[in-house]
Amino acid sequence: MYLFFRQIRTILTFAAVIPAILLLVHVMRKDKLEKESPLFILSLVGWGILSTFAAMILERLGSFILSFFFTYQTVLYNVIMYYVVVAMSEEGSKYYLLRKKTWNSPEFNCQYDAVVYAVAVSMGFALWENLIYVFRYGFSTAIVRALTAVPGHASFGVIMGVWYGLERRYDYWGNIPKKKASQILAFVLPVLMHGTYDFLCTSLYGWQGNLIFIAFIIVLFSVSWRMVNKASANDRYL
Repeated sequence: MYLFFRQIRTILTFAAVIPAILLLVHVMRKDKLEKESPLFILSLVGWGILSTFAAMILERLGSFILSFFFTYQTVLYNVIMYYVVVAMSEEGSKYYLLRKKTWNSPEFNCQYDAVVYAVAVSMGFALWENLIYVFRYGFSTAIVRALTAVPGHASFGVIMGVWYGLERRYDYWGNIPKKKASQILAFVLPVLMHGTYDFLCTSLYGWQGNLIFIAFIIVLFSVSWRMVNKASANDRYL
């Protein structure tokens, strides 16, 4: 019996981890100019895991404050919850730790590096979140999240990374207005996409709602996939 549960636990672990690893490997393989140190990427995944704990604290605090001003599960409550409390907490935690770890790193010498770094942090977040959900709800949850949540976090990371790379480039050029604009977009765009993902996932019902959510995931992942290819093709040394 112990062996059986051990095998189940192993299967669940692989189901939670593999999608994040595959997406991160794809983004790393697109790094044409100069490959990143595996240890450095692994450390960023670790920082992504750490960001889940920071986000969890912020989300609990935000939801506690929100409950005093808005009725639970109303449309306005959900909009503020998913766009402000959840999305800003999670993407803000990722961005803060991403910037803290990589901004002054000597390895950050190409624009596309920012995409690799942001996706590594996002995949660390998704990996840990996935493990929690999968062990709590089982293998079916792993399949659903592999097709939705993990690509979602990867897409948020790609969007963040593209603008984070531009932020770094404009910083080197001394173009402060464009640096500030890129910094804002590196945070705001992932927040908007993340908030929309959560809102559609939890607020729409029936087959029509499921179709809208699936369509959003397909468009989001397709656009981010093209962004990866374009950022890789246009990569340059900083």
